[in-house]
Amino acid sequence: MHVALAPRRAADPGFEDPVFRMCFARLVTHYWSHAAFIQDGALLRDCAKLGGIPGVLIHGRLDLSSPLDIPWRLSRAWPRSRLVVVDDAGHGLSGGTRQAVMSATDDFRAR
Repeated sequence: MHVALAPRRAADPGFEDPVFRMCFARLVTHYWSHAAFIQDGALLRDCAKLGGIPGVLIHGRLDLSSPLDIPWRLSRAWPRSRLVVVDDAGHGLSGGTRQAVMSATDDFRAR
């Protein structure tokens, strides 16, 4: 679970399952204890390699676990990326994030 300011955010029903909760906790703990297996600063340093690849970065403005400055800086350094900030969303597919993901996917399909 993530802390977010999104109003009327319903809890993910998947977290009601204790087996799911334990698997999720182990996976998150494993990745974060290893810094997600990415060197510090590697995304910004190496994103020029993505120069010919289009991408959409979608971020919820109400997300308290991931600061907006990270995708903002990445979008400035990645030439063919676009940053979409969803005003009514926190972390994950809450608020308008699901629609933003579907819209981005539709845009890629139309190319």
